[in-house]
Amino acid sequence: MTLVTDAAPTAARESVYRPRHPLDLMATVGMLRRGGTDPTIVIDGGRLWMAFRTDAGIASLCLRNVGDEIHAAAWGSGAGEALDRVPALCGADDDSTGFDVSSHPRLAEVARRNPGIRMTRTGRVFDALACAIIEQKVTGMQAFGAWRQLVSSYGERAPGPTPRPMFAAPSSEMWRSIPSWAFHRAGVEPSQARTIARSAMRGPSLERAVLSASDGPARERVLTSLPGIGPWTSAETRIRALGDPDAVSVGDFHLAHEVGYALTGSRTDHDGMLELLAPWAGHRQRIIRLIFAAGIREPRRGARLAPEDHRAR
Repeated sequence: MTLVTDAAPTAARESVYRPRHPLDLMATVGMLRRGGTDPTIVIDGGRLWMAFRTDAGIASLCLRNVGDEIHAAAWGSGAGEALDRVPALCGADDDSTGFDVSSHPRLAEVARRNPGIRMTRTGRVFDALACAIIEQKVTGMQAFGAWRQLVSSYGERAPGPTPRPMFAAPSSEMWRSIPSWAFHRAGVEPSQARTIARSAMRGPSLERAVLSASDGPARERVLTSLPGIGPWTSAETRIRALGDPDAVSVGDFHLAHEVGYALTGSRTDHDGMLELLAPWAGHRQRIIRLIFAAGIREPRRGARLAPEDHRAR
């Protein structure tokens, strides 16, 4: 990464990242966005905006493709650290050694057409964990709405010329202080709210333990040692925060069906999904990303799930 300018305290700090591999910015980093109203990530034309906290403070980060380069601009007291994170966000730490889909012609063609899909790594474990807890056992629409409401209300406003007001997710201390009625109004179940609060009590130490763990299974053991955190939540956290190429969200309502349909033409259950993905051990999340990139979807046969709003009780 090459620093280009830092003209004034209120000006953007800028850098240029030149990846050593093909990079699809939106497919790699854009997958972190939680719905179109996510206050932490906005896609505006060809620009991807992010708001997050760093050790130095809140930062806004804007990424855009210019040829084979990623041009980055950042604002706020955390701007320098935000720019330092650009390579990891763009998959610089993603090691695909040993990944081979030649045995599956359909996936091989998808991989050939999408060489720029990388595993992003934010390093922000608690942000990813809190978001994943909110998404437990609800529809995406419900979870995205709750995330937007809580982050916009209790996060911190991001600096810079963002295309709309953006917010960094609350700190673990702030998550602990959110009153129960605020979770209720956002549509978050009491059990999820309690899980976030309990996890937030160990926020910094939890992050250190996860980041220092040696591999995916060790990180899963740390995360699932917390009450209310199971394999699904652990996997979702590791995918977003750590770019785990082998994480599989076992327990997802649709995932097993989609993987089964993509690989065999018929749906399967969770055990069947793990069996199908076993030949790609170490890279199972990479296979799932290719399936999504291919747009392979099992035809929907039943009625859409009607979201249950517990606030009416």
